[in-house]
Amino acid sequence: MIDWLAFLLVLLAALIGASVVVSAYSLGIRLLTISGRTPVVTPAEFTDAITVITPAEAKAAAKRAAKAARKSPLTEGQKRVSFLGAVACFAVSAISVIVGIWLIVGEHLAKALGLA
Repeated sequence: MIDWLAFLLVLLAALIGASVVVSAYSLGIRLLTISGRTPVVTPAEFTDAITVITPAEAKAAAKRAAKAARKSPLTEGQKRVSFLGAVACFAVSAISVIVGIWLIVGEHLAKALGLA
């Protein structure tokens, strides 16, 4: 017999957990950008793989990010608060993932290590 209430509980927990992780991470990226620290990732070179962006495009993106940081209407204090908010959002996202993993394997890990 299927316990539909337990199934619904797991479904809701998964949806809420995923929403928290994605929302915290995306808000962190937004706050990081507002603070003038736009994350620019240089393209990686892999053998036998397609590069997503060219080095010229990466340089242009870095130039646009620097220009946007100079044009920001925020004061230095507001930028600092935005950066700290971004760090807090990334911490919430990481802690949520760690707690989720612990809930899945924590009891088995504790038994394997002889702690339970």
